[in-house]
Amino acid sequence: MGTLSVLIIGTYVPRHDGLATFAHDLRRGMAQQEGVRVRVVAIDPAGESLRYSRNVVGRIQQGRRESFERAAQIAHQMRPDVVSIQHEFGLWGVWGQGLEADFTHDFIAAVSSGSRPVPIVTTLHTIRPSPSDAERDVLRNIVEESAATVVMARAGAMILADDYGVSSRTVARIPHGVPLVSRLPRRHFKRELGLAGRTIISTLGLLDPRKGIEYAIRAMATVADTHPEALYLVAGETHPSYRRTLGEQYRNELLDLVAELGLSDNVRFVNQYLTDQEMVDYLQASDIYLTPYLDRNQITSGTLAFAVGTGKAVVSTPNIHATEALAEGRGLIAEMRSSESIAHCLLLLLNDLESRREMERRMAEYGRRDAWPLVGERYVDLLRRISGGGSIDDFLALEPEAITT
Repeated sequence: MGTLSVLIIGTYVPRHDGLATFAHDLRRGMAQQEGVRVRVVAIDPAGESLRYSRNVVGRIQQGRRESFERAAQIAHQMRPDVVSIQHEFGLWGVWGQGLEADFTHDFIAAVSSGSRPVPIVTTLHTIRPSPSDAERDVLRNIVEESAATVVMARAGAMILADDYGVSSRTVARIPHGVPLVSRLPRRHFKRELGLAGRTIISTLGLLDPRKGIEYAIRAMATVADTHPEALYLVAGETHPSYRRTLGEQYRNELLDLVAELGLSDNVRFVNQYLTDQEMVDYLQASDIYLTPYLDRNQITSGTLAFAVGTGKAVVSTPNIHATEALAEGRGLIAEMRSSESIAHCLLLLLNDLESRREMERRMAEYGRRDAWPLVGERYVDLLRRISGGGSIDDFLALEPEAITT
């Protein structure tokens, strides 16, 4: 078995977004497998030039078609066995009031042609139900022109079939990876983070209005009446894209709401970017993880994936990722934009420790199947099959076993 050379195209750390963290963890998960070399062409924010590790061998300026064209030339020159595209609407083109342009088709065409065409495997990070005509055409072309397309949720493949008219013949499900952590007692992490004696409900990650934090804060007004020890911890910096245009407006509105409701002892903000390890530490200190998000069509959430990996009891509003992850008694679904429903779900878990522990057990068992070492192995298996010109039929039939710790 020869060395597999993989080139990932997407955002990458130190850029502060979920796709950058995903690409970093994916590269590491694949590189841990025997006989695999993984390099990255990173997409810079428009007008910025970030400093990367030596794993990054090229860069693209977001929003500039010619930059993507140059990246296709880099891919040809490097002669990888396979290119792994991390696709999200807007990242691979221009997004205004809707999709204005997407450069993926031209990129795939350039890389897949010539004297030595390179096969493409595309991971879809956004699959919007009821798409516009432009969105439908883009994703349909991506699936048709990629040797394989990866979705992270089973519902993603169903949406592609029902709303995009895409055949599932080359669509594979590989879940969003989750950290493989060594669990220590919750009190250890609470003590280390200055949270001893508190019941922690947390929401982590980049902050912007799509998170629906205001509904969770209003829910805490009800929760604190019977659980004054409860602390809602909102940890993460403001999303860079939001901050560039509106600064800290959303965070300040939330702080004003906390003051208005008299919840200064029950809601705390940590305004900093969280590394993977910091995210895991906050999660291990948490008693309940909460995602009050406002987008029903969210196909994946990196922070929810981390909560799965750390075996948390989760309360979430309904979205594609959460509905799948929290099935079979692994969490509770609250109504969208309803502080009353969120408070009801939180109190159910706070008042029933036995049920919460059972939920944690089920989530931990579920999360072991999505651990990054196993996800990296699945990607390598798929990419080896594609680079060898083989069929992915056998891959689609395989279901991974859980990792035991």
